[in-house]
Amino acid sequence: MEKTLYDVDAEKYVRTLAEHLKKIDEFEMPEWANFVKTSTARARPPFEREWWHVRAASILRQIYLKGVIGVSKLKTRYGGKKNRGMRPSKFMKGSGKIIRVILQQSDKAGLTEKFKDKKAGRKLTKKGKELLDKVAKEI
Repeated sequence: MEKTLYDVDAEKYVRTLAEHLKKIDEFEMPEWANFVKTSTARARPPFEREWWHVRAASILRQIYLKGVIGVSKLKTRYGGKKNRGMRPSKFMKGSGKIIRVILQQSDKAGLTEKFKDKKAGRKLTKKGKELLDKVAKEI
């Protein structure tokens, strides 16, 4: 029986896929990415050096699971609770710029493509699906 994305641990899978994405030239972290927060709910930028590739791997995994997904749904997925001091916490969406740039990079690499029907967004190409399945078999 072959392993699929659904059979493996999500965290282990994302880390392994991130290592594969580092080898692809299109997935390069922009200079500005060292200074930005991943959401308005965050207090500081990420501590991890290779967070860009981990986020890209996570986004590709979400596209695999959901089929077709747009930037707005991904912004909600990567948001979180903002600590507002004495006021009650409030949910804030994640950064759209980071998600858009990662999706553009994956389009250039040929892993995703724009899709417009009843539901608009991005979906995996055959090449993208093969890469994600290959990584799942490795684990």
